[in-house]
Amino acid sequence: MSSSSMRSFEYLESLPGTVFNRLYKQPSTALAIFRRMLPQLAKSFVMAMLYMSRPLPVEDLDTWVCPGSRREQDTAIDLLERLQILKRTAEPNKPRSYVLTNPFAASLRQALTSGGNHKSFGVPSRTRVEDEVTIPQLDEFARRQWEGVLGYMVGSTGVGLNDEGAKLSLSVKHLLKYGRLVEIRGRSVDITQDGFAFVLQEVNAQVWTILILYLENAEELGMDRVDVLSFLFMLGSLELGQGYSKANLTDTQLQMLLDLGDFGIIYQNTPDSDSYYPTRLATTLTSDAGALRSATAGFDTALRSSNDDKGFVVVETNYRIYAYTSSPLQIAILSLFTRLSTRYPNMVSGKMTRESVRRAINMGITGDQIIDFLYTHAHPQMRKNANFLPPTVVDQIRLWQIEGERMKSTVGFLFKDFLSAAEYEGPCQYAGDIGVLKWKNDAKRMFFVTRHEHVAAYLKSQKEKRREGG
Repeated sequence: MSSSSMRSFEYLESLPGTVFNRLYKQPSTALAIFRRMLPQLAKSFVMAMLYMSRPLPVEDLDTWVCPGSRREQDTAIDLLERLQILKRTAEPNKPRSYVLTNPFAASLRQALTSGGNHKSFGVPSRTRVEDEVTIPQLDEFARRQWEGVLGYMVGSTGVGLNDEGAKLSLSVKHLLKYGRLVEIRGRSVDITQDGFAFVLQEVNAQVWTILILYLENAEELGMDRVDVLSFLFMLGSLELGQGYSKANLTDTQLQMLLDLGDFGIIYQNTPDSDSYYPTRLATTLTSDAGALRSATAGFDTALRSSNDDKGFVVVETNYRIYAYTSSPLQIAILSLFTRLSTRYPNMVSGKMTRESVRRAINMGITGDQIIDFLYTHAHPQMRKNANFLPPTVVDQIRLWQIEGERMKSTVGFLFKDFLSAAEYEGPCQYAGDIGVLKWKNDAKRMFFVTRHEHVAAYLKSQKEKRREGG
């Protein structure tokens, strides 16, 4: 599961059952969750059971999976249950069985067969030729707005941009502050550690991060979060370049058009127009297209408007940096941890110093994030070497960071008090397999994880199996 899928899954997992029931009444939502959030094995289970007229016994489902893949089977079943797509049935004198929940199953069947008159995939509008918006125009609008958001975070808004640059609304700035992506002190805007990690994400993950923040803030704005979620999932199924009617949208969704327009996700000719256009940021919401690593170069790839996906940063062993870019956004990111000294039309140069790197670290940016940025954007000439980032530079960045820290804390959960080694080894190994294990002590039968839900579900399933076997 991609990072953006994981973030949206974690939010969905926290919702009560009544919200799922309303959500799954929309075929577009059922199809989006099926496409984006389920691993291949879970999708196979859903498709195999979608047209079954009776519950599927657990023993029959077990025969679909190789004996060596039981762990993957348990993970898939656990995920389906947590998303309330699958449920267990236990009737007297009948074997324990699984059944797909309704309305998810009914909505997915509708989505796959194009049945019904639900209009959950949008209603195309009839736009006059002179009012039509082209795909290049949508791409340029999305680029300008999204780079405006990133530029505001790193302090480059208005630097080298023309008068048509993005103008961020107060609601956008509030959302970035609410999500702790920036800290606002008077007139100063400082990017945080989470904000810098956000800038380094692929574009689709960035968009989902913003949308989850929007969802978490929706109720404070008096919005129905089911309407918000339904509309977001619908956007991922719309066609780029096609206008859609506002006639069937709720009041909450009409307000969303204005808010999402600030981020470049939706385009409207005017706020009072009868139609809206999804940009490429919207139509890829439920897509698993290739990751986009950077803010500018990655966005170019996302909008398919540039074939130049090369790195631009040269790092020397004397800590000097040469960046072959004219992007105000990339220059502003570099200036967070570099003392820039010279600027040409297509290049800037500077030097990483203890003071410049420590300033970035004091803002919450980590040494590993700086190294990751330099690694991601290394110039092709540097990539010809095996270790294309000078080891002396990498080591010194880490040394500058540990000058101010001697301990690192990790939020998580401790599992202990296992009665036997066999009882301890199973969940410990499972935690390691799914990537949540941070520390373990086999002698004391203790282990520490960053997330407990999967491990708790595993322990519960093992307990039920022992009960049935006993």
